Amino acid sequence: MIFTSVRMEGYNAAETMHLVQEVRAWGLVQGVDFDFAYHPPLYHERNPGYDRPSFAEFTFYTERYATMFKLKYL
Repeated sequence: MIFTSVRMEGYNAAETMHLVQEVRAWGLVQGVDFDFAYHPPLYHERNPGYDRPSFAEFTFYTERYATMFKLKYL
């Protein structure tokens, strides 16, 4: 199965859920047409070089949906 992942840097949980609701409003079905994951920020006390900002990752199982998403949100 071919799929396309789109990483959205700097998004918080609320913004991620808003995007998920919009994609669902397009008629796409989670688990069939797309999936998503939210990754909270990570902070390392002793070595700030290992800090990572929050991000959302969307996976689309059809290229045209990924393209539509990228054109709208990136």
